Amino acid sequence: MGHIEGFPPISRADSRILILGSMPSRESLAQQQYYAHPRNAFWPIMCGFFAITAPDYPSRTEQVLRHGVAIWDVLKACFRTTSLDSDIDDRTIVTNDFPRFFSCHPGISRVYFNGAKAESVYLKHVKPKLPTVATPPALFRLPSTSPAHAGMSLEQKKDAWRVILDEGLE
Repeated sequence: MGHIEGFPPISRADSRILILGSMPSRESLAQQQYYAHPRNAFWPIMCGFFAITAPDYPSRTEQVLRHGVAIWDVLKACFRTTSLDSDIDDRTIVTNDFPRFFSCHPGISRVYFNGAKAESVYLKHVKPKLPTVATPPALFRLPSTSPAHAGMSLEQKKDAWRVILDEGLE
């Protein structure tokens, strides 16, 4: 794969939560869609939570946005040889512009990490550079929806991810 670049955020100014992955997979990059791998649990979870029946990506993303959910990745660019987070070369990490994102999305009160890599990169490379605010968003790590995270069933992942509904997003 080599040097790869991520996508812009899917967001609205009134988004209330932000779900952060690490970097799109090979399949996602090929399709230019977040969580495009057919075995990734992200869209089945979101569609179940928000009663989304739209089969096409633009309609699904629009419906998720209506529920106050923004989607992005911690990384803007990196070098990675496969789709696995463990293959990201940490020396090549370039993070997205979170100070700008948060200034344009002041209602974000919670950030949910889709897996451990997203959380660790954010905590190491992003959080220390964020401006101090009176009430920073709460941070939560969730189990990865990736098919590579096979230690949990879809139902177990759904149960863990249900915490995002605590934000009153239903």
